[in-house]
Amino acid sequence: MVEEVIAGGSSALAKSTTKGSLLKAQTINSIEGEELSKRMSTSFSDLDAVLGGGILPAGVMLLAGQPGIGKSTLLLQVADAVARDQSVLYVSGEESAHQVKLRATRLGAHTSSELHFVSSTSADDIAATIRSGNYKLVIIDSIQTLSLEDITSAPGTVSQITNASNAIIRAAKASGAAVILVGHVTKEGSIAGPKILEHLVDVVLQFEGDRYGGFKIVRASKNRYGSTNEAALFEMNDGGLQLVANPSAALLAERQNADGSVVLATMEGTRPLLVEIQALVNPTNFGYPKRTASGFDLNRLNLIVAVLERRTKLQLSDKDIYVNVVGGLRLADPAADLAVCMAIASAAAERKLEDDTVVFGEIGLGGEVRSVSTPARRVEEAKKLGFKHIIGPATASKQGVTTPVKDLRQALIDYLK
Repeated sequence: MVEEVIAGGSSALAKSTTKGSLLKAQTINSIEGEELSKRMSTSFSDLDAVLGGGILPAGVMLLAGQPGIGKSTLLLQVADAVARDQSVLYVSGEESAHQVKLRATRLGAHTSSELHFVSSTSADDIAATIRSGNYKLVIIDSIQTLSLEDITSAPGTVSQITNASNAIIRAAKASGAAVILVGHVTKEGSIAGPKILEHLVDVVLQFEGDRYGGFKIVRASKNRYGSTNEAALFEMNDGGLQLVANPSAALLAERQNADGSVVLATMEGTRPLLVEIQALVNPTNFGYPKRTASGFDLNRLNLIVAVLERRTKLQLSDKDIYVNVVGGLRLADPAADLAVCMAIASAAAERKLEDDTVVFGEIGLGGEVRSVSTPARRVEEAKKLGFKHIIGPATASKQGVTTPVKDLRQALIDYLK
């Protein structure tokens, strides 16, 4: 059930055809407001790149992620960085002032005189505070806790989220203040609340990763002011979230070259990464073989196993197959197909690749190795870390691939020793 406020009665449509005033338009080049194009830095270079160069005044951003992943920690660090030059307001509807002070003290973000805090769940009061123009950045944690006085439904309902976010967005556009909203997620990982919330805001940021360890990734699924191909990689330590300077080296630091282990050159946004793909193949003890994937799409794994059985001599119908992406990353890159295929074949045949070998390429249903995006950047990252043999699509041989392969069968026969 969704509560809707009726404004105007049955004759509202008839009145709308006679009421209203003529709008005064202006030419595009006469619009002023160059000061609103000066972005505020978050102190994280990669996060600035994700946002398109920093936080844009009058922009409204939505940051969503699993509980406990570090949304409040990241935003408090960003607030502290912006508060060095601008006035910042941190609004919490979930935590008390004492709880936020404890986190700020741990992060070293409690010394700035420009960082202000208020605990409130009233969207009316928060919108009025934004319209005052006293703050250049307002962080609201979270949008699901806010409510408007005119609506009687509970906070977090569709009507409350829609109307509260509308009130805050109008206040942000009118005052020129940047606003960051924290959003909850559902069990399936989508942002809780109506889909219109994502349409209303200017930027939607997804905070992903393992809450207990590994890398945490911030990427933009929507950005009106920049690219959605960038990603920022963080790791949590005692001082809060820190950018990972060399993620490829960190991901491969504990690698042991055994059968079933393959190094993949993938892309995380526009950044090349070297990731270890691990596979384990065991005889099944039951009638139905088990397929398990961590960090890789299970449906894609089933397709790859079918291609392996059909296009090579491997018999996997009576084998349990486990695939793991080291470091807690989730791969959506089609170039991971060849690496997963070679890892499974390596584990099944108990053979391994040479130590200085990197693999990437997309697999078609016919077993062919297809081209992928930005092969030159993948090759450059591999050579930077000392890898000499790069197995990839034959079409990428001009971009630095040293051992091009045309199909899956050739890759397995020639390079598994």
